[in-house]
Amino acid sequence: MITELDGCTGLQHTLKQRHMTMIALGGVIGAGLFVGSGVVAKSAGPAVILSFLLTGGLIILIMRMLGEMASSLPTVGSFYEYARLAFEDRPKISQFLGFMSGWMYWYFWVVVVALEAIAGAKLINFWLPGIAPWIISLVLLVSMTLLNLISVKSFGEFEFWFASIKVVAIVIFLTLGGLFLTGILHHTPASLGHFLSHGGFMPNGWGPVLSGAVAATAFYSGAEIVTIAAAETADPAKAVARATNSVISRVLLFYVGSLFLVVCIVPWNSTEIGTPFVSALEGMGIPYAADIMNGIILTAVLSALNSSLYASSRMIFALTRRGDAPTALVKLSKNGVPVRAILFSTLFAYAAIGVSYMSADVVFPFIVNSYGTFILFVYLLIAISQLRIRARLEREHPERIKVRMWCFPYLTYFAIVAMLVILASMGFSHDPEQRMSLWFGLVSLALLVAAYFLKQWFGEDKNPPAPIASIIKRA
Repeated sequence: MITELDGCTGLQHTLKQRHMTMIALGGVIGAGLFVGSGVVAKSAGPAVILSFLLTGGLIILIMRMLGEMASSLPTVGSFYEYARLAFEDRPKISQFLGFMSGWMYWYFWVVVVALEAIAGAKLINFWLPGIAPWIISLVLLVSMTLLNLISVKSFGEFEFWFASIKVVAIVIFLTLGGLFLTGILHHTPASLGHFLSHGGFMPNGWGPVLSGAVAATAFYSGAEIVTIAAAETADPAKAVARATNSVISRVLLFYVGSLFLVVCIVPWNSTEIGTPFVSALEGMGIPYAADIMNGIILTAVLSALNSSLYASSRMIFALTRRGDAPTALVKLSKNGVPVRAILFSTLFAYAAIGVSYMSADVVFPFIVNSYGTFILFVYLLIAISQLRIRARLEREHPERIKVRMWCFPYLTYFAIVAMLVILASMGFSHDPEQRMSLWFGLVSLALLVAAYFLKQWFGEDKNPPAPIASIIKRA
């Protein structure tokens, strides 16, 4: 797989280690942290930090599993190929799970492309209210598409600098918040502010904390893009090992640390918690807080739009190689960029921009409510794949394992159970949006299953996964 999928794809190894590290970090610092966290905080209170701690721990386990597989067997398509490879002894299951994981992940990110383009327009309207939002959305979408079409290096450079801005913004916020609570910023006595002032640490009990953990799952998505990008680096194993370690060491600090400061500075039961970081900066007396945070959130949105185009196009590229997507999409430019795959991945966004502003709100809400559940399904398949591939590697090629999953197989089993519990809790949640998200997700999953059987009826699997032994021999 290493030689066949990486050396012969035509994709160029132009991403550097500094790109990979920032892609990994930037992937988990999105608009969800800056805006969506306020929704969870308003429900769970200061215990919002437990919601993000629980989900963050799960994402760290998933990243460690991916890091192990990607460093041992780097490949274009990442976990799409691992889902197939894990069941290579059962071809029908292998083909089915590969098809499902690849298309679910592509579906997730093409929806994100549309949502981020629309969200970016709303942010720019903050400064330029006279311009129609659909025009801004189109400009943003076309701009990011052109950036991805130029070269892999242009994607990496853009993501490096935009991710850097997000990371620096969080570090500055953590510093200012720490100085504020210790009294250094305004020469006042140190305190925890509003942390325990409005009903204590967990004012509404465990229910909102657990439902908040479900909602926070989508906020963390994006870190796994680094394992897809690994195939376009000169040393995939080294790049993945370093990048995943950086996520593990910093993701909890950024999320949990910043949210701890927010609920200390802003009362969780106030209207201001709806814009958590803006309100926190205003509470610290920082001038132009709204403009500053609007710019930072816009950076996060553009970064997410850039990354989602990259991830969706590479997944389509991998799908074409196995006959799971039309082979016409596999064409590469002279710079090694899958042009048709990128353009294909923008089609939904163009349709969504039109639908969202024409008030035809039947299909679009269905897709929005269903896509979030898909990332949990993908993570579940990642854990199952790691469980089987690790066992095979330990028996046959232990020297290939460069990044090891902790406490294998117990933490892998724990992650699988945790994700099943999250999905079950969505069905019994008091939040109607979460229940709707689960059911819409299951309906979308059923449609995808139907698509697979139609594909099997009309065609054959063109390129089944090669056995691990022959893959390593060719490498």
